Amino acid sequence: MSETTTPVAPEAAAAAEPPAAPKVKIKKLRQRACDEKDDKGKVCCGHLKRWYDYPPMIEALIGKKAEIYRCEFCRTLYTPDLSELPRSFTLRY
Repeated sequence: MSETTTPVAPEAAAAAEPPAAPKVKIKKLRQRACDEKDDKGKVCCGHLKRWYDYPPMIEALIGKKAEIYRCEFCRTLYTPDLSELPRSFTLRY
């Protein structure tokens, strides 16, 4: 019997690679929209939403129980400005 090998699909090969680390930026004072530019130089302007349930990979990168915001379109992560007080009352110590 001759064995035939099937070629590996490019999607399966791409899925085997680990995902790239997300881009992490610091929010400006009172910033509410993403200021990340794409390849063409157009600003994303996605709303920054508070991210509560982030995966363990992000927790290892940012820290445990950190205040993290994520753009709704480009998924860029933002950490709060250190000069600004936390916006949620549960994080004020």
